[in-house]
Amino acid sequence: MRSYRGMSPLTTATVAVVDRMRTPVEQMSEEQRHQARARTYPAKPPYSWITGAVDPAVGITFGTAPARDGYEIPLRIYRPRAIRDSQTDVPVIVYFHGGGWVLGNVVNYDPLCTHLAAEVGAVVVSVDYRLAPEHPAPTGVNDAVDATTWIAAQSDVLRADAHRIAVCGDSAGGHLASVVAQVVHGSGADWIRHQALIYPATDLTMQSPSIDEHANAPILTKASIVAFREMYADGQDLAAAVHSPLFGQLVGLPPALIQTADLDPIRDDGYRYAAALRSAGVDVRHTNYLRVPHGFASFPGAAAAGAQHRWELVSELRAHLT
Repeated sequence: MRSYRGMSPLTTATVAVVDRMRTPVEQMSEEQRHQARARTYPAKPPYSWITGAVDPAVGITFGTAPARDGYEIPLRIYRPRAIRDSQTDVPVIVYFHGGGWVLGNVVNYDPLCTHLAAEVGAVVVSVDYRLAPEHPAPTGVNDAVDATTWIAAQSDVLRADAHRIAVCGDSAGGHLASVVAQVVHGSGADWIRHQALIYPATDLTMQSPSIDEHANAPILTKASIVAFREMYADGQDLAAAVHSPLFGQLVGLPPALIQTADLDPIRDDGYRYAAALRSAGVDVRHTNYLRVPHGFASFPGAAAAGAQHRWELVSELRAHLT
């Protein structure tokens, strides 16, 4: 496990501004939730100085994947323009966005997804899974599993090697990526080569000590975690692996990168998952970034840790997909 110091004065100022502008999810009305989901960041300065630029060397197209209940799951597909259509040996990264299974959208992840596509040399498919409370658990997980399974059969459509896949996600998306890895491995398939989990939620029973240690942290608080959980999985068995992958079957899972934020209430979800994977014999690299809050991957231009986080993420994905 490695640690890096990364909270700059600019990061502190940015986090303070973002925190003041946002309404905590536990205080949002239904209308405010829908507005928050639809809100996108301008892809130009000065905004892109904070969120990162959308790489123009990557083309963006769209598709859908069939869900088990007949719904068509929207997909946002990123392919480096330098990779010819005839070049089909490129790997695939399936990405799941964060937002507590309640908020978030795929468009705001264009900076990160185009960066991964360009730097790894991969086709990136971002899954626009359905959100709670309109679609409570396990709908989000089912969409994530169904989309990934469909993608794995689409080498011809994607013009890529869809049996060489990494799953990746941040926060709730890290939770989805970890569950997908478990479900796919449990089915006997071996086409997921790596799982990259950015400050993942792995224990919905909320047993991680950091939840109380950083109960009033910026960006994510204990009160918001409780609200997200209630909207997503109220009344369900929170210790089940589909909700808390920490308690799932871990032996034989693909290698993992876990990145955590030291000022994050769910920091210890990542710590504990890394330890559990190691105990199960899984190859794990865990990096805890010091002095940064939950969500720092979404404002890499404001965090000294932003460049290091992206370098590590790209390096690990390259190593396991090429």
